[in-house]
Amino acid sequence: MNLLEKEALIRVKASELEEATPEEIIKYAVHTFPNLTFACSFGAEDVVLVDMLQRISPSTDIFYLDTDFHFQETYDTRDQMKARYNLDFVRVSPLMTPEEQAAEHGEELWKSNPNACCGIRKVEPLTRILSQYDAWITGIRRDQAPTRANAKKVEYDEKFGLVKFNPLASWTSEDVWNYIRTHEVLYNPLHDRNFPSIGCEQCTREVLPGEDPRAGRWSGNEKTECGLHQ
Repeated sequence: MNLLEKEALIRVKASELEEATPEEIIKYAVHTFPNLTFACSFGAEDVVLVDMLQRISPSTDIFYLDTDFHFQETYDTRDQMKARYNLDFVRVSPLMTPEEQAAEHGEELWKSNPNACCGIRKVEPLTRILSQYDAWITGIRRDQAPTRANAKKVEYDEKFGLVKFNPLASWTSEDVWNYIRTHEVLYNPLHDRNFPSIGCEQCTREVLPGEDPRAGRWSGNEKTECGLHQ
């Protein structure tokens, strides 16, 4: 099957699964693509998907991109989830340490060239880990940002060359938090301090009343995505 044929089949399946629940999407992904992984950022959407995966397919790989610049609360959430679910997250690190990056590109690259910083600390590591899999699961939702408004529940990820599942694509933020409350899911305490979207500590601030939920990411820049879902 060539790429065009594969993409056509995925479009058909995306249409068939548009009304499916996140759990149904995950079950389909697990049964259809045994060589599957989930990219976890430990944000609200992703802790929901961790909980679902542990109920449906606890053996599915879950990785996270350790940029070396996460909030301590994010690392604490990771550790608490490891203990609760008795699982090991696959840690994926950049090829450069923060010190090596500063020596080659200058101090605080996230200020002078945030796209380059994300490329080094997020995009390259993600490209490396995804090359080992046939499909991946993400926590993106359509109403998070205009760049995600057309996300399908099942699609072919041309950037990374594999099938991409977005089980929560049609969910709202309230849907996410209803699940967290109902199932008593652990979550990052920064969410309780006006951080609806959490990235690296240097590039994330709290969101003020009336601001867009993603206004706290790369504040002061036109940048709205780190390059993982573009």
